[in-house]
Formats: sequence, C-alpha cells, structure tokens
Amino acid sequence: MQKIVIYLTTSCPFCYKAKNLLDNKGIPYEEIDVGKNLSKRTEMEKLSGGKHTVPQIFIGSQHIGGCDDLCDLEQQGKLDCLLSN
Repeated sequence: MQKIVIYLTTSCPFCYKAKNLLDNKGIPYEEIDVGKNLSKRTEMEKLSGGKHTVPQIFIGSQHIGGCDDLCDLEQQGKLDCLLSN
C-alpha cells in the first residue's frame, strides 16, 4: 500500500473530513501539522506546487490535492486503485 501523508492544521474541518474518510476505510496515514510550523508549511507549499490551503494530501509521491479531491477519488472508485499502485 502506498504511504499517505496529510499536511493539515488541527482546527480545519476539511482536514477532519479527509482523515475521517481514511479512518473509516482503515487506511493509515501520516499527519504533518503545519499550523505552527513554518518550515513544514513551506515544505507543503513546495511539494504541492504552491498550494497553501489545508489539507494537502499525497499518496506515495503523487499530490492528490485537498479534501474534495480525495472524496472525489473515493466516489469515483479510484482511491483504492491509487493506494495499491
């Protein structure tokens, strides 16, 4: 299974929604809180092509996008395929 990394803040409802989707599927992920860590926020922005909103989600080395993008992948039945590649 591909590693999932979520750059997030603790007060973001979209971050909670993305985490909840993955939790309900039993999929492990790494959280990186960028709320008070400028170097991690800079890292997130660099890896995501300049995106500054949270969450920013990565599966393996692929940038997925935010919560809506993750939910769209799940709804289209593409998330499980991405995870197994």
